Amino acid sequence: MFKIGVAEDDPKISALLKSALEENGYEVLSAADGISALQLFSASAFNLLIIDVMMPGLNGLQLCKKIRTTDQQTPILMLTAMGSIEDKVTGLETGADDYLVKPFHLRELLARVNALLRRQAQSTNSHQICFEDLCLNTESKEVSRGGIVIELSAKEFILLELFMKNPNRLLSRQFIAEKAWDINFETGTNVIDVYINFLRKKIEKGFDRKLIHTKINMGYILK
Repeated sequence: MFKIGVAEDDPKISALLKSALEENGYEVLSAADGISALQLFSASAFNLLIIDVMMPGLNGLQLCKKIRTTDQQTPILMLTAMGSIEDKVTGLETGADDYLVKPFHLRELLARVNALLRRQAQSTNSHQICFEDLCLNTESKEVSRGGIVIELSAKEFILLELFMKNPNRLLSRQFIAEKAWDINFETGTNVIDVYINFLRKKIEKGFDRKLIHTKINMGYILK
């Protein structure tokens, strides 16, 4: 379930937003002023934030600016009674992703919420590489298999990323050395084989399906 944070000082509008969003399957937490909203939004992860511009304590623009100092990812939809181009530009420049002028139709609000969440999901997925049940996130550097988090060293992560960007392709030791170590391949070293064994133990231990396979005298393949 998507979790949405609402910062709105008008109790009627806040209640209307909460009701409409919950009816559409969202979990909603709300705050009635900018300071309590900042505390609420900092205490938990949200999929989207809806922020009114005119609020006591911190106004919506100040709140948005503070949020963006530590969180560049969560989509923010600003609500305001001020609809001039200058007002919209100001809101977007503080870090908002979209701008909705009051009074608004709930259908339009829900459409914009859906669009922002869809865009966020696409952005998140663009950093995610999966092969069967093994997933790697190039942004967060997290790796998991079958939903189980796997801790890798920096070099192991680079090596796995190389394999996952080249699935079902035979990678020679020279290719791996040049891409993962940025060095010329030395036939006398077994460093690649050692690290691949480290990697195998971490991503294959406890799983029946082996993913990294050896081709004798040729290299390795993820398949």
